[in-house]
Amino acid sequence: MNYIEFRNNFIEVGCIATYQIMAQYPYFNPNNLTRWTRQGLLVKLRQGYYAFPEMKEQSDFALYVSNRIYKPSYISLHTTLAFYGVIPEAITQITGVSSLKTAEFQNDFGVYTYKTIKPELMFGYELKPFGNRIIQFAHPEKALLDLLYLYPFYNTQEEMEELRLDEDYLTNDLDIKRLDEYTARFGNKVLAKRIELMKKTYGI
Repeated sequence: MNYIEFRNNFIEVGCIATYQIMAQYPYFNPNNLTRWTRQGLLVKLRQGYYAFPEMKEQSDFALYVSNRIYKPSYISLHTTLAFYGVIPEAITQITGVSSLKTAEFQNDFGVYTYKTIKPELMFGYELKPFGNRIIQFAHPEKALLDLLYLYPFYNTQEEMEELRLDEDYLTNDLDIKRLDEYTARFGNKVLAKRIELMKKTYGI
């Protein structure tokens, strides 16, 4: 199979896994991937995953990559909170959580970091449409819980203020009922205290 044939067959896939290629074309030579990457015709996302360089023009594609190259995972933490305007920082990494081990990958689309949570805590995300793709994206309430669960040093009012959470969002847009329901599902008394401290700190 030459590159033109390969591109025509997989351009709609977007993020291409080698197992997908071999499932359809068992006699495909994987050395082609190395050669095409070296020629700039493909971008290596991590071992076993590739994309076409023109995907850089799609603003949502970098988020989509996060779900694809490390599964199961969903986008959460600082990326979700910045997306919803809960925190003011510009995010330089795409952050997610996974039931797999902590990991980080860097490629032409960005830096991807994943924090580990227990399998039973893999909830609280939605299948969110970005362009023509679906991305597993945490609800903002779950992103807050993931953050306070994974970064336990936010345990004083001073530390909580350092988060600089947007008070307008917390007051008008945060779903307190969902936050409380998700907190209960964690079954973690220390985390529940941090959530109460957050509410007190920001007057919600």
